[in-house]
Amino acid sequence: MSGSTHRTHQSYRTYRTYRLAVPPVSGIIRPRLVALGAVLAVSCFLLFCWGLTIGDYPIAFADVVRALAGSGDPGTVLVVQELRLPRALVGLLAGVAFGMSGALFQTMTRNPLASPDMIGLTQGAGTAVVAGIILGWDGGLGTQALGLLGALATALIVYALAWRRGATGYRIILVGIGVAWICTSATDYLVAKGGRFQAQAALGWLVGNLNGRTWGQVGPLALALAVLLPSALLLGRLVRTLQLGDDVATGLGTRVQPVRLAVLLCGVGLVAFATASAGPVAFVALAAPQIIQRLARTAWPPTLASGLTGAVVVLGSDLIARTLVSGTELPVGIVTGVLGAPILLWLLARANRAGSGG
Repeated sequence: MSGSTHRTHQSYRTYRTYRLAVPPVSGIIRPRLVALGAVLAVSCFLLFCWGLTIGDYPIAFADVVRALAGSGDPGTVLVVQELRLPRALVGLLAGVAFGMSGALFQTMTRNPLASPDMIGLTQGAGTAVVAGIILGWDGGLGTQALGLLGALATALIVYALAWRRGATGYRIILVGIGVAWICTSATDYLVAKGGRFQAQAALGWLVGNLNGRTWGQVGPLALALAVLLPSALLLGRLVRTLQLGDDVATGLGTRVQPVRLAVLLCGVGLVAFATASAGPVAFVALAAPQIIQRLARTAWPPTLASGLTGAVVVLGSDLIARTLVSGTELPVGIVTGVLGAPILLWLLARANRAGSGG
């Protein structure tokens, strides 16, 4: 038995089944994945609170926890809940959105390199937001609406260009890479065309930044997740059948193209709202699903756990960005880029060793 076959066989043995008489429900529980989910949730909480302790006015960890509950010193409660909490919430929610979006796309296309960063969705949202900043074409919509429209338009273009009696994951990736470069070139042109202050504002957003986040960025992102997170989980079972191939998925009763389009729209919504709130934070959507898939030893990236992993990556990277250089708060996208680039190189090298890297 080959090594890859043995690992795949192992991934399917690490589960427990259950069946309830009332209500009539059955399913599968993966103890390792449940344990990892609990560890990730605790890690998110610790990193979230740790981030709230950092600032010009240092606050003890225990005081932060009390302030989140609304108790303790009134000044501390004000600083935590009004000044620092929006930044931490944007980092948490954006990390969840990026991680889940990456898991959906990688599962749908059966390719670990498929993520919003690689197939143009992040770049499309960025182009729309930068156009609004530089050219004043926002129409009063704000970055959230512009990011959503840009990512949605890019997704539809990619899907249409990849369509040939259906849209396969392979064609979506190839077309998406080309569209990503077009959007990147358009964004660079807009930045070069803009004035000094407009270009600075656009570049500060494009690198992925949590500095200066307010409740105005938290609200739309939280509402989007309230709708899209359950949708992504409901699509999870149907998406996993696509890993078996279109013919097998059709034989199992899955309507392949409608499911693929629904996953595309759900993933676009997640990455668009996250990008509009935090900027295009690099490599989180690519790396988070691959990290948890290998830790959980599953045959596909688990959606919810990928979201928690993305939150840990963003919150942890933000802590590094704020403490690495004394007196300077680096954009979080710089840190995720440095951490994510080696993962991308590793994935490319692994694909080439497996004979699928081209």
